[in-house]
Amino acid sequence: MQSSLAPRLSILWSFARPHRRTLATGLALALVASALGLATPMVTKHVLDALGSASSLTRPVATLVVLLLVGAAVSYWQWILLGALGERVVLDARESVVRRFLGATVPALTRSPTGELVTRVTSDTVLLRQAAASSFVGLVNGAVMLVGSLVLMGFLDLVLLATTVAAVALVGLAFAFLMPGIAKSQQQAQEHVGRLGGILEGTLRAIRTVKVNRAEERMTERILADARASAAFGIGAVRRESLAWTIAWSGVNLAVIAILAVGAWRVGEGRLEVSGLIAFLLYTFALMDPVSELSQNVTALQSGIAAAERIRQADALPSEEAAPSRATGAGTPVRQAPGPREHQERPERPELPEPKEPRGGRDDIPVLELRNVTAAYGPDAEPAVRGVDLAVPRRGHTAVVGPSGAGKTTLFSLVLRFLEPTGGELLLDGRPYRDHAHADIRARLAYVEQDTPVVPGTLRDNLLLARPEATTEELLRVLDDVRLTEKVEGLEEGLDTPLATANVSGGERQRIALARALLATPDVLLLDEATAQLDGLTEAAVQECVRSRADTGAVVTIAHRLSTVVDADTIVVMEAGRVRARGRHEELLASDGLYRDLVASLRISAGTGVPVN
Repeated sequence: MQSSLAPRLSILWSFARPHRRTLATGLALALVASALGLATPMVTKHVLDALGSASSLTRPVATLVVLLLVGAAVSYWQWILLGALGERVVLDARESVVRRFLGATVPALTRSPTGELVTRVTSDTVLLRQAAASSFVGLVNGAVMLVGSLVLMGFLDLVLLATTVAAVALVGLAFAFLMPGIAKSQQQAQEHVGRLGGILEGTLRAIRTVKVNRAEERMTERILADARASAAFGIGAVRRESLAWTIAWSGVNLAVIAILAVGAWRVGEGRLEVSGLIAFLLYTFALMDPVSELSQNVTALQSGIAAAERIRQADALPSEEAAPSRATGAGTPVRQAPGPREHQERPERPELPEPKEPRGGRDDIPVLELRNVTAAYGPDAEPAVRGVDLAVPRRGHTAVVGPSGAGKTTLFSLVLRFLEPTGGELLLDGRPYRDHAHADIRARLAYVEQDTPVVPGTLRDNLLLARPEATTEELLRVLDDVRLTEKVEGLEEGLDTPLATANVSGGERQRIALARALLATPDVLLLDEATAQLDGLTEAAVQECVRSRADTGAVVTIAHRLSTVVDADTIVVMEAGRVRARGRHEELLASDGLYRDLVASLRISAGTGVPVN
């Protein structure tokens, strides 16, 4: 990524551009402070001249005091201005990346480790702060101070100026040689930090698996390999920075020694006043400020460019395009969910509202339909489903079964619009998916994943995810339906218990997800083996709840345990991405060999669907 500097700078500037007025103000303040600083040695010369001529010191000393006070006030204002600007740049970058991540397509997000994506929002944006907010100002101000100091030094003595310019030129050449290496090392260090975050996040997520396989040390080494690589590149950058600083300090100190020698000779020759030599030396010492400012800001700029490039990579993520909203109620504001402890009493539990009436057509039109749908997870990937035709009626239970890799989960990804078809089309209420916004489609659906993750927050937050306006009474009703009432009553903070501290089991997570889905009263309830981690009694209760929902709306189940779907109204058998057969349990047992094999493999009685002991 070591391409030409201009395009890379333009990426960094894109973060600062919205704040260019504030940057201009900060630059103006910096230039004023620099001008006041540049005036100080000249005023000091006048003080020394006044001493030699027995003139009054009141005016030059008062001028020095004014320069000091005004300079301090201007610098204070500038510091606050640019510091606040840096925080706003970081906030804007984080907001942009978070929105981009959450608006991106699911396949695009799942190609990168979660931890690596998180570093774009956390550590990369921190590196952006100084580069985008103050480096531009610092570079311009440092250059102006350097040029201004040299001009005033030339006004004092051209011979001494030539000596100083030679030293500054050597320092500049050293920085020009060392800076690219510093930038490359910092970029590589940050890339390894991103990889470290990705592996660490995945390892902590699978910590039980790691421990049971006694792989703690191996995973530690994998994680630390990136940590060591990042440290190695960071140390390389530090060494180059140290060399650059050493050259800078040595160059200025050599210039001071040379100026003292040449200046003493010129004073002895009567070609330079002592006050002029002292003023020149003050400018020489002051040169360290612009040289330091330039070197620090060049270093920060290099780090910021690398961070900006990584952050802008999020812009390449394909996003879910917002189609015109046509579904009823789209954009309608909802009442905020009740806050913690707002409902202390436990009133009578009302019935939950039934699913909404069909919003796009008659009862004889399927709520969902797939027509000759083909889909793949990449332009060069083999299709995961091919030529699938499927109609989901507005009421009833449709089960999808098949061996691993048959395309069952892909079917749900298409219905939920996580994945777009490469052929054929999907319809909702008889209208193509392309005529609906993503959010409008998902407002009609509820989905319970197989691994049932919980979102950060409390139990109440998780339940209200799809229906934030739901009341506590409605929450208690769905919790009772999925047999979680006792669990909630046993929690110290009830519904307002953070799930991170609630110690919920896998089965309880599944029931929380199912309760959330039922609370949404969807037109179509999508279940990806939603009872896989439940005990027999709880599973029976949940299955009764699902059957009740199938009487008033559509339920589509992906099943790996056929015992959960033998009483489905329609069972769809998939194999190798295609629909192989469809029918009821008894019909498929009689007509389809694969279905019989699936039933036999799970040792389910053909007559009752009850596992055989």
